[in-house]
Amino acid sequence: MGQLYFVPLMGESHMQIISVREHPEYKEKAIKYFQCKWANENSMKVYEDCITHSITTDSPFPIWYLMEDYGEIIGCAGLISNDFISRMDLWPWICALYIENSYRGRSLGKELLLRAKADAEKAGFNKVFLCTDHIGYYEKYGFTYIGDGYHPWGSISRIYESNNQNNHFSG
Repeated sequence: MGQLYFVPLMGESHMQIISVREHPEYKEKAIKYFQCKWANENSMKVYEDCITHSITTDSPFPIWYLMEDYGEIIGCAGLISNDFISRMDLWPWICALYIENSYRGRSLGKELLLRAKADAEKAGFNKVFLCTDHIGYYEKYGFTYIGDGYHPWGSISRIYESNNQNNHFSG
């Protein structure tokens, strides 16, 4: 079992980022949370299966994270080998970044990005990628737009990359 990763937030609360791989006791909570925030009726099993197998794999990915504030889950993210996108030559991917509305505007997403980038670097990767429709958010945290990618269901997303050696963000 790994240590919980504590995130001080200007002294106003006590938060932690939990790697579900390091803390498998969070598996069921993680499955429910990711399904609630990201799944539709056709993809519920994707999160259940992926999170379940992430705990015992010898592969460096996937890694799923929860952010907690006094025991309440307030956010999540994942570090995966591909985010259902055509650029399979790029990896790893940060996915499913989410912060509860009442906690937004406090740079908590940045903390999840930093944790995923640090774990990718530990696994020997000098870059991470993500796909999104957001413009302006990830750029604040050192991500650069590199082009578009295509999803199996027909939509297009913007692809961003970030160098893991530059883990100091403004904002």
